Order: sequence, then C-alpha cells, then structure tokens
Amino acid sequence: MKTLKVGIATHEQFKARTMAIAKGELKPKPNDPKVWFNSVEIFAKVLPERDRELLELIAARQPRSITELASLSGRKKASLSRTLHKMERYGLVKLEKGFRGAIMPKASCKHVKLHLDLHSA
Repeated sequence: MKTLKVGIATHEQFKARTMAIAKGELKPKPNDPKVWFNSVEIFAKVLPERDRELLELIAARQPRSITELASLSGRKKASLSRTLHKMERYGLVKLEKGFRGAIMPKASCKHVKLHLDLHSA
C-alpha cells in the first residue's frame, strides 16, 4: 500500500507554486505532495480520529459493501457514504463497484506523510 503525501501551504504559497509550475520555473518532484491543505487544522478536520479508525477497519476487515462497513462500524450508512466520498476525493480510499453494483471501500494508503515548510524560501 502506498503513502499519501500531503502538503500544507497558504493559498498564496499554493498559488505561487502552481504558477511556477505552469511557467516551467518549477518541476514537481515525484515525492512532492499530491494533496494540499491550507492549514494543519483543516487537514485534521478531514481526517479526525474517528475516520482514521474507519480506515483501519477497512484495511483489516475488507468489507464488500458500504452496508457491511456500516454494520461493522456501527455508523449510519448515509453519513458513512458521505465520509467515504470525502476520503476518496483526498486519495485515502477507493470506492470500487463490487457484486451486484455494491460499492466496496478499499484502503488506498497505509501512511500519510505531511509536508509543512516552516519558512518560505
């Protein structure tokens, strides 16, 4: 399983990085973050402890549907579905079609590596 690389940058820093890439002044490295957040606090809201536990459950039990995961986790299917779609947007899970169209949640990473520059260059 891969490691998801996450970067923390202000809107201005991210905009400057994007513009430098577009102008050819900066070439992204393979190890650069693929997902970016404005702050550590926002990142923490995307992946609170309860959802980290959910990812652990998905990896360990490999449920064959959201319904099965709801049963395993004790969470309501509707809110679980919203959480899983949010996690999919950030690359934390994959939602694959399974038997009879059931959506199977799959853990897509085992680790998250956080990149945070404390000083701008």
